[in-house]
Amino acid sequence: MKRKRFGKKRGMGLLAAVLLTGALAGCGGNNNGEANAADPSAAAGTSAAPAGDPVKVKLQLKWVPQAQFAGYFVALDKGYYKDEGLDVEILPGGPDIVPEQQVAGGTADIGVDWVASLLTSQEQGMPLVQIAQIYQKSGLVLVSKKSVNISAPADLKGKKVGNWMGGNEFELLALFDKYKLDPNKDLKFTKQGFTMDQFLGGELDAASAMTYNEYQVVLESGIKPEELNVIDMNAEGVAMLEDNLFANSDWLKDNKETAAKFVRASLKGWKEAIADPEAAVDIVMKQAEEGSTNREHQLKMMEEVAKLIQPEGFDASKLGYTDEAAFKQTAEIAHQFGVIKEEADVSKAFTNEIVEMAGK
Repeated sequence: MKRKRFGKKRGMGLLAAVLLTGALAGCGGNNNGEANAADPSAAAGTSAAPAGDPVKVKLQLKWVPQAQFAGYFVALDKGYYKDEGLDVEILPGGPDIVPEQQVAGGTADIGVDWVASLLTSQEQGMPLVQIAQIYQKSGLVLVSKKSVNISAPADLKGKKVGNWMGGNEFELLALFDKYKLDPNKDLKFTKQGFTMDQFLGGELDAASAMTYNEYQVVLESGIKPEELNVIDMNAEGVAMLEDNLFANSDWLKDNKETAAKFVRASLKGWKEAIADPEAAVDIVMKQAEEGSTNREHQLKMMEEVAKLIQPEGFDASKLGYTDEAAFKQTAEIAHQFGVIKEEADVSKAFTNEIVEMAGK
């Protein structure tokens, strides 16, 4: 959530603050982060509401309204939540909002964040469990101008490489480690601002960028794709999972059916947003803060986000499922670089039960 200008999505602040506040990402097996058989009469989460009344659900976003969250806005606008008997309120995020804290404290029922953030909060004892994985791939890349001759990760040696830090640097640290590059000796690893000005001005040889945001900003500046080199964290095998859905595990015990309805409607919204990005962006623009972005940027964001949610060759019927191997890779990188002190108990960190219920 960098770039306030275009409403990015990442956490801000120093790593120490992130670790203190939890502001930091084939299907998984029967991983269950909450009690199993709830009383069927209470499972729908409607015990406190008269028959026929919609069930209120609050969703806490990671950042301000933008195409990164288009599926939820489409589901709301099209009445998909209402069709499921839900009254959903979408709460915007921002630099001072930690979704995990909001959900753990009861301000929201379900949150959106990166898996690394969730792992940190779980280690701190927050009663949270992942119920869906929306982004199946990482959107993080390192971008450089061809003139600085970084055609492969090994070429980063001796270069000035930027990242937003504050918990966003771990995929890059894993990349450096893979190529035996010491970020303190072999290159200059420096804090990058929330715009791409440092990169465009030549202050950075390589800059961090999300495919759906900062990379597009670079192209919008007039630089052509053929003038750039890109290092993709997915291709390098150091990717960490990003946007997910998680819930308060205490709330989930009595509200599994409500959670499943929410996920089902959300995935329907995402499928429609992917199929018709133009219409999805029209809906997003109604929610975006006036003057904070423009339609062209949001449309490109939507198109790139779609590639992360439903990558080429991905089985669309598995939308929302958490891939256990990808989750483990994220957890291992998080542990390797101190995001979490102890190895994560993956069997409790996420569950595919809710997505499976949503598919029935």
